[in-house]
Amino acid sequence: MIIPWQRYADDHARTVDTMAAVLLFAAFLFGSEISVPATGRPVAAGPTITLGLVSCGALLLWQRSRPGGAVAVTAVCVTVAIACGDLITPLLLGPLMLALYRLTVSTGRRTSRRHCLAVLALIVPTALVADPAGHHPWPLKTISPAVWLLFPVVTGNLVRLQRAYVDAVQARAEYAEHGREEEAQRRVVEERVRIARELHDVVAHHLALANAQAGTAAHLARTHPDRVQGLLTDLAGTTSSALRELKATVGLLRQAGDGDAPLAPSPGLAQLAELTQACACAGLDVRIATEGTARPLTPGVDLTAYRIVQEALTNVSKHAGARTARVRLHFGRDRLTITVTDDGTAVPAAAPGGRGFGLIGMRERAESVGGVLEAGRRPEGGFQVTTRLPLHPDTPAPRERTP
Repeated sequence: MIIPWQRYADDHARTVDTMAAVLLFAAFLFGSEISVPATGRPVAAGPTITLGLVSCGALLLWQRSRPGGAVAVTAVCVTVAIACGDLITPLLLGPLMLALYRLTVSTGRRTSRRHCLAVLALIVPTALVADPAGHHPWPLKTISPAVWLLFPVVTGNLVRLQRAYVDAVQARAEYAEHGREEEAQRRVVEERVRIARELHDVVAHHLALANAQAGTAAHLARTHPDRVQGLLTDLAGTTSSALRELKATVGLLRQAGDGDAPLAPSPGLAQLAELTQACACAGLDVRIATEGTARPLTPGVDLTAYRIVQEALTNVSKHAGARTARVRLHFGRDRLTITVTDDGTAVPAAAPGGRGFGLIGMRERAESVGGVLEAGRRPEGGFQVTTRLPLHPDTPAPRERTP
């Protein structure tokens, strides 16, 4: 947390440094006047003023850019003042204490410790040698400078650690925010891919059937006009079903405030009869065979199975030139195997020239629930799509929300 005076100090560093240098210069002069009773004033004012100016000037110029040089200059000035007989006081040590503080904050514990010990090794012997008669009490020449010079070192270390902690907290917050943004972006991309896949399945299937029905109706209008009405009725049903499913899929894009709207069940294998009926209207004979004991599927697997069958039959209608197709559902112990075959001669393209995503979409759907999909020509002719889906996937795919 940054309090107002810290913010002012950061924004007006040169002003603050100048004010500190002036105050420390005054304190240095005042400290040089303090002496033990009966010893008198040890040194003239001229040398004291010179030492104060040099010490505070070096502090003003170098405390931020060259803190080590500021410590060296202020330490020499204090040592000369002590050698001239000045009493070691916090006022006299003020410039040196600020220089040590700046050095500790800007460098590290080891560097500040070495400088502090070097300064003590310079000041304490000088104080002992400059006062052989013992006019000044020995604690003021040994313990006092050690305490006062350790104080800025300890304080600087605490400030440096606090700043490092704040920087670490800010870095973790930025990293967490960046991670949340990446996760949100990843989910948006996944949702866009899922919606694109649903739109492809719905639009491609129904438009293929509608196109086949319209072509058949146009042909029968010239040869069997009495059968056109039935085909047109089936065409209207196909387009109506396409609009319903398209509305349901686009409904996934609703805002959170629309969550109270009623939900319709997702399509599944129970709707295969309607799917085969729609294919029959387009001239494709689809037969379904079930092997094993049918069991209820999880919503994700049920939707995936339906969409794969739907896309496979759509590919047969559009590309294979087939008249019949077979759908076999085999319920094993832990897997559902779906096989879709046709008697056509053409091969559905996986993505020629970068266009067409039928087989790719089916494979992605199967993999999304832990299954696999294989597709290719049959030796006896035609095309075959085989997918194996787990009956109880570890991570079921999310259920479709439809209005």
